[in-house]
Amino acid sequence: MSYMLLIIQRHEEFDGLAVDEGRRRYDRMMGFARDLSERGVLLAGESLGTDRSGVRLKKRGGRQTMVDGPFAEAKEIVGGFFLLDCNTVEEAKAIAETCPAAEWSTVEIRKIGKCWEDLV
Repeated sequence: MSYMLLIIQRHEEFDGLAVDEGRRRYDRMMGFARDLSERGVLLAGESLGTDRSGVRLKKRGGRQTMVDGPFAEAKEIVGGFFLLDCNTVEEAKAIAETCPAAEWSTVEIRKIGKCWEDLV
């Protein structure tokens, strides 16, 4: 079964963050990814650029709109993800508990599945 760890970051987490501290955090996350890979549970993982470089697209009533970032209404951004191969949600939770980003961000655990399954 697959689970995704989403690294949810608040914009203000980076206000005044020193470059050295940013690199230190990134290195810790890369070490976390290496450990998951060595354990055979990491299917994929990436760091994402900020919403400054993002674009949002939506189509409503036959009209398409594109908006370049940053997105003023967004208080949080997805900073990265880890796609895991776990037998249970408990295993995914245990892995999330060891994620360094939990010290400065939120780690959201999501089961991979059909988006409508939880609605029925």
